[in-house]
Amino acid sequence: MSKQVIVITGASSGFGALTARALAKAGHPVYAGMRATEDRNAPAVADAAEFARENNVDLSSVELDVASDASVEAGVARIIADAGRLDVIIHNAGHMSFGPAEAFTPEQFAELFDINVLSTQRVNRVALPYLRKQGKGLVVWVSSSSSRGGTPPYLSPYFAAKAAMDSLAVSYAGELTRWGIETSIIVPGAFTKGTNHFAHSGSPADTARAAEYNEGPYKGVPEQALQGLAALEPADADAGAVAAAIVDVVGKPFGTRPFRVHIDPSEDGAEIVNGVADRVRAELFRRIGLEDLLKPAVGN
Repeated sequence: MSKQVIVITGASSGFGALTARALAKAGHPVYAGMRATEDRNAPAVADAAEFARENNVDLSSVELDVASDASVEAGVARIIADAGRLDVIIHNAGHMSFGPAEAFTPEQFAELFDINVLSTQRVNRVALPYLRKQGKGLVVWVSSSSSRGGTPPYLSPYFAAKAAMDSLAVSYAGELTRWGIETSIIVPGAFTKGTNHFAHSGSPADTARAAEYNEGPYKGVPEQALQGLAALEPADADAGAVAAAIVDVVGKPFGTRPFRVHIDPSEDGAEIVNGVADRVRAELFRRIGLEDLLKPAVGN
């Protein structure tokens, strides 16, 4: 296995922390990007350092606030100065919200889109020039089955943002292959345990509007939605499976990595819908004479 220098965003907890550790144990130099490394996330930095020492792996935390252009620029610059190169970008940073759509302000929607979508653009604009110069690399996007699978109520800002992020990933994929850069989209299902996604989800700013729903005809819907999702999830569902899938993708030989991988124990239907959408995309590329954009240029 060739070692890949990897940066992963949103690596203070959840899928990000699990993946950073799993990749490091697989032998890769990993930079766990997170914000507030000297403040709120100082304990996460300490935990990562302890993990690195105990397991004798190359895992470093790096200040990387994906909502800040300056922070992203400084974080990537530090990685390049330290490692001399960058091979894999993993877009994992994200935030969830829960409540009736109407009760969220436009500003809250904008904030969710900033964290879940615009963050990837900030990182790409800083990091992709290094991968393009190398003529080889991999971009991994941690999407969500909600982008095309079953969409229970009260998660609209998050669902809309993840759908936008997934669409951006698909667009980027075709624009990077001639630079020798692969794309893999990881699609986790609704893991209700093993991460802090649901526990730390945001709520509507307009509490009065939310109450009109929760105390009116939609009374009980929030509880039923969350309980229903939890009930669909098999007892042996393990959020670590997402990290394992990413390790597997990174470890595959260049040119053989899958375009999309689903890890959805609840089987909400996303794999079926994505399968159709991805086939339609491939067929269109063939019809317009751009079939070569479906696979990276090997040997650049």
